[in-house]
Amino acid sequence: MPKLTRRESLAVAGAASAGSLLLSAGGQAAPAARHKWVATPPREAIRARYFPNYTLVDQNGVEVRLYDDLIRDKVMLLNFVYTSCNRICPLVTDNLVRVQRLLGSRVGRDVFMYSFTLDPKTDRPPVLKEFARKHRVGPGWSFLTGKPEELEQLRRRLGFTDPDPERDQDLENHIGNVRYGNEARQLWGACPGMSRPEFIVESLSWVETPRTPTRD
Repeated sequence: MPKLTRRESLAVAGAASAGSLLLSAGGQAAPAARHKWVATPPREAIRARYFPNYTLVDQNGVEVRLYDDLIRDKVMLLNFVYTSCNRICPLVTDNLVRVQRLLGSRVGRDVFMYSFTLDPKTDRPPVLKEFARKHRVGPGWSFLTGKPEELEQLRRRLGFTDPDPERDQDLENHIGNVRYGNEARQLWGACPGMSRPEFIVESLSWVETPRTPTRD
């Protein structure tokens, strides 16, 4: 059998491809394949996967919805704590108070801070309020409790877990990280809760919406 030249090989391949687009009867083009799935916008996919719209309660006893009230269209810092912790929680909380002071009046307006309890059976709103008062937390920072199973699911979805299952179940070993993000821009990051306050503020600036310069 004679060897085909490169041009002849391409011609044969092209003819085969063209033929595959035709029906065996009638010579009509085959209809386009119909996908059984519909593309989900990235923002909606992130919301559905990480932020179920649970009902939570803040330190003032006010009910809020996780996504609708706390996350949607917000720039935020968030972490997990519990009030009876004697190790990492007080240290991270005090460090984030320094972050809050660096951000000043922007907290509660441009940036929101959320601390979710790891011990919702103990950390009811009055307990959380006293914890915030003890650490001299300013306005714009919410301490949140809710149903234990929902807060546990939220902790896992947001990645505040230890790969060792036994350590993960021990509250004393919980991860003292902080997540920061801009929900509208779908930008998220994390850093140790004991990072320098200036570094946490700088990290937060990486996800913020750039401000349009004002003209005089």
